[in-house]
Amino acid sequence: MKRVTGIGGVFFKCQDPDRMKDWYRDHLGFNTDKYGTTFVWHELGRPNDKAYTQWSPFDAKTTYFQPSEKQFMLNYRVADLEGLLKVLKEEGVEIVGEMQTFDYGKFAHIMDPEGNKIELWEPVDQVFTDSEDTRTTH
Repeated sequence: MKRVTGIGGVFFKCQDPDRMKDWYRDHLGFNTDKYGTTFVWHELGRPNDKAYTQWSPFDAKTTYFQPSEKQFMLNYRVADLEGLLKVLKEEGVEIVGEMQTFDYGKFAHIMDPEGNKIELWEPVDQVFTDSEDTRTTH
């Protein structure tokens, strides 16, 4: 079974998310929106298939990373979230909450041994295609 297929997002806490987005826009060229920025790339071996990685600063007081107390959270792209969750549960990995489904994919959260919350994402990359003009391309 394929497990992680790539980085889906990098999320971190900061005192002023809007200021942080502006700084990254002004100094590093990020094309930011209210969520941060989305990087567009191509799947290895499938050059016509676009994929996306999200970069998002969160308010320092966010509860989204809980139960982790860490300042960051990584999102990993996966091919079969439901299947992977079954395997992870059998392996004794702590699953946080229930899987959620949106038009842009399925999401679930797990904890690593050092208390880092990890977001797993089975993406529907086609949803992003229409809004691509607002994205940072790499």
